[in-house]
Amino acid sequence: MSAVVNVAAYQFAALDGLEPLRERLVASCRESGLKGSVLLSTEGVNLFVAGAAAGVEHLLALLRGVPGLEGLQAKVSTSREQPFSRMLVKIKKEIIAFGVPGVDPVTRPAPRLGARELKRWLDEGRPVTLLDTRNNFEVGLGTFRGAVPIGVEHFRDFPAAADRLPPADPAVPVVTFCTGGIRCEKAAPYLIGRGFANVFQLDGGILKYFEECGGAHFDGICFVFDKRVALTPGLEESGHGLCFACQGVLTPEEAADPRTVVGVSCPRCFRSPEGDQRGNDTRTATRCVR
Repeated sequence: MSAVVNVAAYQFAALDGLEPLRERLVASCRESGLKGSVLLSTEGVNLFVAGAAAGVEHLLALLRGVPGLEGLQAKVSTSREQPFSRMLVKIKKEIIAFGVPGVDPVTRPAPRLGARELKRWLDEGRPVTLLDTRNNFEVGLGTFRGAVPIGVEHFRDFPAAADRLPPADPAVPVVTFCTGGIRCEKAAPYLIGRGFANVFQLDGGILKYFEECGGAHFDGICFVFDKRVALTPGLEESGHGLCFACQGVLTPEEAADPRTVVGVSCPRCFRSPEGDQRGNDTRTATRCVR
């Protein structure tokens, strides 16, 4: 069986004519048998789809033919199975929900820092504040050594959490990072707007860093928002599972535990016949960001 090609891509751009574009994308995805999600907005596009290589390339070519999306870059990986159960193409107010007026990645983006450049800084031991903008349960699976978690359950809580950060030393660069880069497109400019100096966003996020630098300076694995659950620094499936009852991320051992029953329970949320709670981990996974 051929490997399934997975692509993640986003581009902030001023778009119009969204409904005709949505219809074209739906037709292309249906014809190619792709599955996943494409979010369209007047601020751009955010997608994560999987399928045969030819179908994926056709979809990307269609999007790159849209004015403003010519430079759309995709992060590519493979999986043994299709990680999505359906195909959704939606028009949304934002391609990544933030809810703060005035944050405009198109006209006022934060400076980008490439993966190899970040690795060079870390190799040299340069002073740098690595700010993990992801949700707490994602941070718990893996992050850069010494990174500061923003401390949120949902990205929409980032502005309030950022406002609680202590003043930063302007001489020490702040580098924000997330899974694929899209959250930092808004998080980093927000920090700049709040008076933080010397702020950068990791271009392409953790996944691009894995692609170019492997696991150097990174401990653990990276949660992804599909059935693969998490990827290793080699961009391979980690073997972790996901409980669809409590939405907890399961280690390979927990996934193999007899208390793990698909759609029913895992060792964390299993209840004995007497009703005893065996676990209380209720972390949630919202599959709409990167």
